[in-house]
Amino acid sequence: MNTAIFIDTGTTNTRVWLVRGTEILAHKTAMMGVRDSAREGSTTRLRDCLRELIADVQTTEKAVCAIAAGMITSALGLADVPHIAAPAGIAELAAATQRHTFSDVTDLPVLLVPGIGSGPAKCDFHSVTDVDVMRGEETLCAGLVQLGLAPLPCTVLNLGSHWKAIQLDAEGRIASSVTSLTGEMIFTTQTQTILASAVPHERPVNIAYDWAAAGMRTQRQAGLARALFCVRLLEQKGDCTPDERLAFLVGAFVASDLDGLQQSGHLSMDRPVLLTGGGAVADLWNQALAVSRIHSQIITGEETEAAMLAGLSAILAHQRN
Repeated sequence: MNTAIFIDTGTTNTRVWLVRGTEILAHKTAMMGVRDSAREGSTTRLRDCLRELIADVQTTEKAVCAIAAGMITSALGLADVPHIAAPAGIAELAAATQRHTFSDVTDLPVLLVPGIGSGPAKCDFHSVTDVDVMRGEETLCAGLVQLGLAPLPCTVLNLGSHWKAIQLDAEGRIASSVTSLTGEMIFTTQTQTILASAVPHERPVNIAYDWAAAGMRTQRQAGLARALFCVRLLEQKGDCTPDERLAFLVGAFVASDLDGLQQSGHLSMDRPVLLTGGGAVADLWNQALAVSRIHSQIITGEETEAAMLAGLSAILAHQRN
């Protein structure tokens, strides 16, 4: 049974595994992603990081190839692999996977899994809301289907740096998606605005639902920008903790995305939702969806990792066949 390197590079971090069959032999993670490439105008540090991670996991056994998904397949990663059009599943992803050589990163052949795009190939201000793209989530969704964790058809709501609602059809293919910058916006609001002194800068471990619900109500009554300024008012005049103010802030963002996704039909009562990533934010989404009478299920961190690896493994198996 061949051993391979599996790579997932996102906006903010990179994960590398050494895998033989279904067995994880080694695993390394680094806080380095394509946001660093965008900020620095160069992929040099990302390439250096990948070289070190790949070397670190191969201390016990040599791999025969590497297969990678996520933003590593963009212009900010190793190579810009074109998105393929939805609907698409494992067969279509495997057919469009590209084989590359990156001698400055590894001496192994590297297979790059494409992302998936939905909507028209070109857009203007009339049609832009029908367009979306993803890199990485397609492999996660393929793995959720492979592992039997996705009750088809369903919606996968991935709560990473970007929040993405992905529609899976009855055949387990990605039919469409909708992406927002909300994860990045929350972090930026926490750390780079006037609210930085009002809330913790870390991701919340627990979110008080009553405070989050208050943030959701305020957003719906007065809009997102006003709801966020209310966090400043709570700091100056309220009797509350930084964690409670952060719950209020996150609740405002959740309401903004939830209402938009319901209005567009991407979240509805007739389609179950799988929540991946997010930690305490996923718990809040779970409660908010229950209030909207939308059935949802949280996919654990361990299940999410297993699904990512299962997706990469299935695509690699198609390549070998």
